Amino acid sequence: MKEDKTETRVNLKSSFYFLIIIFAFAFFLFSSHSGFAQISPQDEKSVLEKELAELESKIVQYEKDITITQQQKNTLQNQVSVMKKKIGQLDLQIKKSNLVIQDLGVQIEDTEGSIDKTTLKIEDSKRKLASVLRTLHEEDQRGLVEVLLVEPKLSYFFDNLMTLEALNQRNQEFLNDIKKLKSDLEGQKITLDSEKDDLERVTKLQTLQKQESLQSQKQQEVLLEQTKGKESEYQRILQDAKKRATEIRARIFQLAGVADVQAPTFEQALEVANWAAGVTGIRPAFLLAVLQQESAIGKNVGQCYLKNTVTGAGVSIKTGLVTSRVMSPSRDVQPFLQITKELGRDSFNTQVSCPMSYGWGGAMGPAQFIPSTWIAYRSRVAGVTGSAADPWKIKDSFLAAAFYLGDYGATKQTSSGEWRAAMIYFSGSTSPKYSFYGDSVLRIAKGFEEDIKTIQNSLGFLPK
Repeated sequence: MKEDKTETRVNLKSSFYFLIIIFAFAFFLFSSHSGFAQISPQDEKSVLEKELAELESKIVQYEKDITITQQQKNTLQNQVSVMKKKIGQLDLQIKKSNLVIQDLGVQIEDTEGSIDKTTLKIEDSKRKLASVLRTLHEEDQRGLVEVLLVEPKLSYFFDNLMTLEALNQRNQEFLNDIKKLKSDLEGQKITLDSEKDDLERVTKLQTLQKQESLQSQKQQEVLLEQTKGKESEYQRILQDAKKRATEIRARIFQLAGVADVQAPTFEQALEVANWAAGVTGIRPAFLLAVLQQESAIGKNVGQCYLKNTVTGAGVSIKTGLVTSRVMSPSRDVQPFLQITKELGRDSFNTQVSCPMSYGWGGAMGPAQFIPSTWIAYRSRVAGVTGSAADPWKIKDSFLAAAFYLGDYGATKQTSSGEWRAAMIYFSGSTSPKYSFYGDSVLRIAKGFEEDIKTIQNSLGFLPK
């Protein structure tokens, strides 16, 4: 019994040590894994930027592949279209040939009928001619005594004989004419038969050409469908790559740590501008130039509050004095109330721009969107960020401005396209009286472009 207890203690002790070893090993594995999994935001940002650069390179290649595939598709579509026209032309030629063949058949039948009738006429003429010849022969065989006894006068005999001779002559001429007609008809029939045979051979050849063309068309249509399928696959891959790139840009932006409630530094603003420009396809320097012109890149988002929803009047934040034309009551007040309510903001204590010497104020946030325009763009912003669009947030305002500018020509990344986009952003038109704004934006953008190059060179990398 004592031995059993001793053995039991030994087994328990061994088990206890074994469990300690297992727990220690598990803890080591867990600690090692946790240490491996942890990565600093800056390192994650660098990894994501590298992945984004690779994705953007692939996106460019996919777009090239799609362009080539679309060209191949267009070529095949043109070939199919040409082939269909050729087949249609052959169909018309075959129909025309068949109609001519039918007409020739009718003509041949008519000619054969005419030949048959002419043959009957020839036989009838031969019979009549034979009868006249027999009568002449009989008259020639009559003697003078018989003629004198039968005919009242001798002159009757000679008149009758002359009549028979004339009849014989006419019958001979008629017979010759009929024979000539028959010969002509037979020659015409031979010609018609030859034409019909030739046309039937041509029609058979056209039918074979049509069959070959149809076969070629089917092959081209199969290639066209395969090309369309290839294009669809490229499009799917491209969309997946763009979706992943958008996700990475959003994550990079989150890692940038730009505050939503205060004006960003230029480096932070550049980070956001690069992100927004990557989503929309416009130049970061141009976007920053517009925002510099509008709000000094978030430093001046307005110095007025709306107070009267009927008249659109408000107050100056600095002086507290009543200010008229803070917001257009017919165009912007209701959208503004809707926006602030949905975002949980106080409609009457939210900063908006004061009016200039003309027009209305009421522009919101760093991008200075008027409420009615923001309503038109907020769903596009939310579609990228995944949250409700807020015109007072740096990220949302930058992206909305980039979308707007891109819609009006900034994606061309040309001076004329950007000037037009800036002008419309400011006044809704390209009126020469506001050209100072577009000119100023392009000058600022040129300076920012140099600043960005300096930053890039100092950091040793190109922001995505």
